[in-house]
Amino acid sequence: MLQISLRSSSSAGHIEAEVWLSSQMSRDKNFTADMSQVLDIERCDLDIKNNSSSHHTDRCAEERLIVRRGQPFNVILHLKPGSREFKPGETNFTLIVETGPLPRKESDTKASFGLSESIVDTEWSASASNDPSGNRVSVSICSSPNAPIGVYSLTLDQEGQKTSLGKFTLLFNAWCHGDAVYMRSETKRQEYVLEQHGQVYRGTHKRIKGKPWNFGQFESGILDICLKILDDNPKFVSDADKDCFARRNPIYVTRVLSAMINSNDDRGVLVGEWEEFSGGVHPGMWTGSGEILRKWAESGPVRYGQCWVFAAIACTVSRALGIPCRVVTNFGSAHDSDANLVIENLYDENGERISGGDSVWNFHVWVDSWMTRPDLGTEFDGWQTSDPTPQETSDGVFCCGPASLRAIKEGEMTKKYDAPFIFAEVNADVVELVQLSTGEFVQFSGSTKSVGKFISTKAVGSDERHDITHQYKYPEGSEDERRVYEKAQHHNKLQQRGEEPGLRLKIKLADNMIVGSDFEVNAVLTNNCMDTRTCTFLFFARAVGYNGRQGESCGFVSDKVEVPSGEEKRLSLKLKYDSYGSVITSDRLIQLSAITIDKKTINYNKAEKTIVLDEPEIQIKLVGDVKLNQSVTAELSLLNPLPETLQDCSFTVEGVGLTDGKPITKKIGAVSIKQEAKASIEFKPTTAGSSVLLVNFDSIKLHNIKSSINVVVKE
Repeated sequence: MLQISLRSSSSAGHIEAEVWLSSQMSRDKNFTADMSQVLDIERCDLDIKNNSSSHHTDRCAEERLIVRRGQPFNVILHLKPGSREFKPGETNFTLIVETGPLPRKESDTKASFGLSESIVDTEWSASASNDPSGNRVSVSICSSPNAPIGVYSLTLDQEGQKTSLGKFTLLFNAWCHGDAVYMRSETKRQEYVLEQHGQVYRGTHKRIKGKPWNFGQFESGILDICLKILDDNPKFVSDADKDCFARRNPIYVTRVLSAMINSNDDRGVLVGEWEEFSGGVHPGMWTGSGEILRKWAESGPVRYGQCWVFAAIACTVSRALGIPCRVVTNFGSAHDSDANLVIENLYDENGERISGGDSVWNFHVWVDSWMTRPDLGTEFDGWQTSDPTPQETSDGVFCCGPASLRAIKEGEMTKKYDAPFIFAEVNADVVELVQLSTGEFVQFSGSTKSVGKFISTKAVGSDERHDITHQYKYPEGSEDERRVYEKAQHHNKLQQRGEEPGLRLKIKLADNMIVGSDFEVNAVLTNNCMDTRTCTFLFFARAVGYNGRQGESCGFVSDKVEVPSGEEKRLSLKLKYDSYGSVITSDRLIQLSAITIDKKTINYNKAEKTIVLDEPEIQIKLVGDVKLNQSVTAELSLLNPLPETLQDCSFTVEGVGLTDGKPITKKIGAVSIKQEAKASIEFKPTTAGSSVLLVNFDSIKLHNIKSSINVVVKE
């Protein structure tokens, strides 16, 4: 038998595989190899420190060999005293690499290759050289840039005598020209593959706010969990050989992740929930991916997630596997349930909303991944959108994408995957229809510009917001934008619908709208007609989820108004905490809707605006110097803005290399009106360098309050 033990060599900074050979011989009856003709190997040094540095995997928290495909790595064979000497050009042996449960050459999950004078970067290859002392052989191995990703075994074969040299994990390689995920810019590779912290943008297009997130793709155990996600997907379960072969293709891997991050069709990572959160964690409580992924690996689907959590997990897994990835937020995001590229909002004659399948979310979050698209053509290479939030099925499974941003921008609806749905998310038209007592629907309003606003991602190298709307669509109202929309509509056999001029409505907001306060909003009706108009004027306020789901009413006022030509009428609505406090969600969103009804001329007008209530700020102070393996105290405080006592208050801190891979929570009980919630939390940094400490405040009435501080840990 061949036995291998791993030991660390502190002086060399390496992990060495000690190899004992005992009758690891071919069972072929004709085997007659002369033992004197083979190298007698004492141990194999996987040279983890140097390989990790050159392959950009040195941030991984584990001592193991992790390399990227299409790029050479080195292993060092230590020969026993008296072993045959390695002679370049004369000594030869074969290397065998295998991955998956059923390694086969036909599936590219097994490869055998001998020594060459030099390695080649287009296929599995190896070269070797000997140390002047004669007792060490340095072997340089290069994987194919198209090899399946995963955990590989590495075996040396000398005329039938096989020696296991250890295992390594192979990832996609954004630094390799031949890899499908190759990215030219080093600063972008640093951001989209290696960066462990990010910003996820939420709110409304008028009030965009970044929320910090710990992706933590290099934390201990995370890579193995990401590979487990691939192994647990139904395609692997039904045909492991076919699935492992397909892992050479980032298009396939990204589509699998889109399905596996949600749990709708399988035992995927997250359970989506938008209303009732008992029996799980409120989506707003999460501050990083690590805790979620570890919970899933231990006990299956984690409760609960919403779009920004699904997207952040997808980003972590993609970056861990080597696929460049960014989290993207679309403000005014359409959910087109009937695939007609039009969002139809229906109302009765009294201005009450009639429920329907279409909706416009205040914001929606997904991911873009960088790769070539040989299935579509080179013009569709680059960023590809995929969406792990379960909304609609694709090929019978709750997944979406990857779809080329170029295809979305140009209205190429036939380009897979799911281009029509994503196109509608950023470019659908909206029409407002009222159903008369006769059953007839009459359009009274509409917009070609309200969907797909301020599409945002974190900027490269900073925490600033980067607007990427232009990558998804042409400027609103431009000839190109209308051309593309009409092209897409033609594909769906639809006609564009327009707007009617006449009375104009708009909503004006107060300057200060912090949660807990009372404030006033106004609806303003302007008569641009040539004659006086008499209308019923309605002004509604109701809680709303970020996905557009209507909640309970928190305010209403109405009036019968007569508006002379060229004049305006104002309708004021007082929003009191006593009315909205018990009905708003943790998103703190209130939707305002103003409607005018002139039944005499069958004229309806509508204005709508969603407001985000401001949140209190968390004050963060670190006491003393922040040094490696020394305790640090974070002093935290937050002023209670509500006119009632906060119950079950707690602060949670988390940071990559700061909190040992898991959040630290301190409960502080009740906090009275206008009093400060205070806590001191101690943590011990385990990694030197720059990091980010994320802080979350939670209570029964005030959720999802987040802040962060940059931390530099000194040696």
